[in-house]
Amino acid sequence: MPCVEIFSTGVILNQPVSTLLVYTLGALWLWAGIRFWKTRGDHKTKAWWSVSLVLGGIAAISAGTSYQAFGYEIKCVGREFCTWTSWWEITYMIIQVASLNTMLIAVAYSCTTGTLRKSLIVYAYANTLIHFGTTVVGATLPNKFMLSFEMLVLFSAPAFLMLLIINSWNYINYKKPMDQILLGAWAILLTTNALYFAYLQLGYTQTLWEKGIWFSENDVLHLLMMAWVLYIGLLVAKNVDDAPPRLN
Repeated sequence: MPCVEIFSTGVILNQPVSTLLVYTLGALWLWAGIRFWKTRGDHKTKAWWSVSLVLGGIAAISAGTSYQAFGYEIKCVGREFCTWTSWWEITYMIIQVASLNTMLIAVAYSCTTGTLRKSLIVYAYANTLIHFGTTVVGATLPNKFMLSFEMLVLFSAPAFLMLLIINSWNYINYKKPMDQILLGAWAILLTTNALYFAYLQLGYTQTLWEKGIWFSENDVLHLLMMAWVLYIGLLVAKNVDDAPPRLN
């Protein structure tokens, strides 16, 4: 992978362009979170959206620091063999799951009420705590699968499926623009992940790097996620509010 020395300091920066992309993505997450917070008023859904997005921004920056920017410095310098992960990456996974679960709470406040809302909130807290415990145990053993992206997906997929079901059901029954806009957000996320895995499986990163061009599957992910965050910050922020009691 491409790397450069920073101003003759001896510090190695990995994937300079990829680093710029992931840090920009993290900044956009934080911007969107602050935007929700400033316009939250008495809306619990906007407050939870803000928490989710700020957590997502911290997660992106943490991931980019170890997977891209300073991976060599963090995992290799001073060691005979590079480590396969770092606390930066472990922190990213913990916070990313928490980000998605707080997003589920945000949607619960805007699109559900009553028992269903309470159940979703309990699930979000429980899922976050169980994932945290699993990750800590995985780091202590250590166990690669318990610290893997696949494990993150296993904990994240149910919440994402719930989001799809909630907004699909609400839109079919109530035809609210808010649900349609949220479905657009989930469609962008689905497309983003599909293109990420397609790019990964087709091996385009290696093919392009053989020609001297570095554009990885993570770059694809980060560019498309920028579009998603802009959609959330500009469109979703204007159209979400707490659900009226009549929904349930």
